Amino acid sequence: MPLTLRTAASVLVLVALGGCVSLGAKAPGVLLSLTSEAAPAAGTGSSGTLAEATVVLEPGAAAAVSVLRIPVQVDAANVAYIKGVQWVERPARAFQHVLADTLRARGKGLVVETDHNTSGVRIGGRLLAMGYEAQTRSAVVAFDAMKWLPGGRIETRRFAHTVPAVDPEPGELGPALNAAANKVAAEVADWVG
Repeated sequence: MPLTLRTAASVLVLVALGGCVSLGAKAPGVLLSLTSEAAPAAGTGSSGTLAEATVVLEPGAAAAVSVLRIPVQVDAANVAYIKGVQWVERPARAFQHVLADTLRARGKGLVVETDHNTSGVRIGGRLLAMGYEAQTRSAVVAFDAMKWLPGGRIETRRFAHTVPAVDPEPGELGPALNAAANKVAAEVADWVG
């Protein structure tokens, strides 16, 4: 292939890729994540069978928190999002990890984050809020938990925690949401028993 044809082919490939890759898109300024305050120590572990494991399912999520952006409850009827800040992963998935780590750290036996038709305890539910309330200047996490017990019994309970006096800046909001998520996870772990 002559050099001019190779050059033309390269240009065509770059033009075709230009539709797939957005080089001009602005990345978010800050990415937030959740970390468990009660994570098990390195080197610790547990064993058992899936039949006796506690399964932590990824919760469903309200529409406002099922995206990577950080919701701001402006008032009872309006939601906005904080500019330049987003989650590293879906908030429901991040909360699932924090809850599972909290259960593991409390010695709840084998805790897994997948559902393979286990007959042990299953924990799931719906993440209602993980964001900012503008009127109260608070970081809020709310979770409707469901606990499926062997034998078919189901229990539900709502958990929520608010961290007040927070500005909607990443340096304040990120740690406040992390603290609220960990508090809710600790309360759910107490409830699981």
